[in-house]
Amino acid sequence: MNRLNHTKQAQVVAALVEGNSIRAIERMTGVAKHTILKLIKDAGIACADYQDCTLRNLKSKRIQVDESWQLWYAQSKNIP
Repeated sequence: MNRLNHTKQAQVVAALVEGNSIRAIERMTGVAKHTILKLIKDAGIACADYQDCTLRNLKSKRIQVDESWQLWYAQSKNIP
């Protein structure tokens, strides 16, 4: 099985963070679409594991949620 080197992985993740589409990243980097999707999945799992271990027993009074959540999921039409 071929492995994507760390430099190319970083390039793909950086493009994702910048908001590029998967197909655009595919054209820019030459990485296959399914490889990009697998990298997204693996990065998501790693982030979830990190947050699960790190963000424990926080004494927070207020939490600010992500702006995209506010934009897409908390619109008045979606709130019962």
